[in-house]
Amino acid sequence: MQDLWRLSAADLAALIKSKKVSAREAAAAALARLDAVNPKINAVIDHRPAEVLAQAAGIDAAIARGEDPGSLAGVPVTVKVNIDQAGFATTNGLKLQRDAVAATNSPVVDNLRKAGAVILGRTNCPAFSYRWFTTNLIHGDTKNPMDPGITPGGSSGGAGAAVAAGIGQIAHGTDIAGSIRYPAYACGVHGLRPTVGRIAGFNAALPERPIGPQISAVSGPLARTIGDLRIALAAMSAKDFRDPWWVPAPLEGPAMPKRVAMCLNPDGLDPVADVKAAVADAGKRLERAGWTVEEIANTPPLREPADLQTKLWLGDGYEAQLEMAEREGDPGALACLRGNRTKVFPFDLSKTLTRRATLTRQWLEFFETYAVLLMPVSGELPFPDQLDRKDDASFARVWHAQLPMIAIPFMGLPGLTVSTGLVGRVPVGVQLVSGRYREDLCLAAGEAIEAGGTPSAAIDPAS
Repeated sequence: MQDLWRLSAADLAALIKSKKVSAREAAAAALARLDAVNPKINAVIDHRPAEVLAQAAGIDAAIARGEDPGSLAGVPVTVKVNIDQAGFATTNGLKLQRDAVAATNSPVVDNLRKAGAVILGRTNCPAFSYRWFTTNLIHGDTKNPMDPGITPGGSSGGAGAAVAAGIGQIAHGTDIAGSIRYPAYACGVHGLRPTVGRIAGFNAALPERPIGPQISAVSGPLARTIGDLRIALAAMSAKDFRDPWWVPAPLEGPAMPKRVAMCLNPDGLDPVADVKAAVADAGKRLERAGWTVEEIANTPPLREPADLQTKLWLGDGYEAQLEMAEREGDPGALACLRGNRTKVFPFDLSKTLTRRATLTRQWLEFFETYAVLLMPVSGELPFPDQLDRKDDASFARVWHAQLPMIAIPFMGLPGLTVSTGLVGRVPVGVQLVSGRYREDLCLAAGEAIEAGGTPSAAIDPAS
């Protein structure tokens, strides 16, 4: 079985548990795939084959003893280079952090390992995880395997590129303004941003995070099937005391009518025609699957929470972030901070958090009526790579298009990117949003959309 890397995580884990395939065989196949395609895309920037094979051997030994290896038994998973993995540097794309070697694993890595996953390698991100493009001065550029001329997304661009190219069945990413959802969109896979508090996060190798990231940044999975996102979410969300925001919420909430609000043009986004068409098509797929889809003229506010989320993300400690970016010398990070200065500095944390309560209440009320919201991921198809550094107008264009993604973290809500197909050779998809801790509703709607189209599959990188 030479193409084990093509299988879904669910199918591969079943084969390994039934002893039809060994975890070591799966790991060897994943390593071979990494060697074959990673030089073209630079998605994985650090991996140690001997350690990968040793992890797999441990899974095989557990199965031989008759023990339950876990839901992800032997499944190769990549993790983003901005979380702690013992023995590896938590660089977050920075030369300044090349020596920030973790002594312990983050909760996400520990929970993946407890579920039987084999950690295959560490994926690239832009410096500071600031951008919707993935390049930095320490690890270099990541290319989109669908088309090297378009962005692989960011900040989890390495994660999106890896899973799209068949390097691991599941990729870990993080999201504070779209950093899971956009790479999934750009690379033609699926990506889930869970509710704040669903998946525990902590990096002992780095300073404690300020309040903005604590209440809006999350870890989550990217995968080629919605079913694999379900398995990954369950594994990643296990209890860990190190994150005081972690919540023991059930993965399945109370039943709700299958009622979808579909918005083609939320809060003045003015999406391009291909994006609107993708949302409308997803709505038709949901209707055919038995969902009631109601087109609405607008959502609760998006523009204001997007502006406030940008402030919360970049404005809190802005001068210290800028000073560190200047020391790093990364052009993309500097463009992000300097380009947003007038929007985020000076920053009033108290006013921002007070307004957050009001806006969150409006959104939670909306989700008392609708199970999910269906809307664009971005106002445009995936951008030409490095578009934000072209000129001031291009920078503004990029940030405007990302409105539907930037806003959602401000309320701590879950969001799911579902890949729906291609426009030429460029991926397109849609975003599903629901109430807090209702990832199950996003995933149920996502499965209906996925089933109505062509399944996502691992690809060979395009030239």
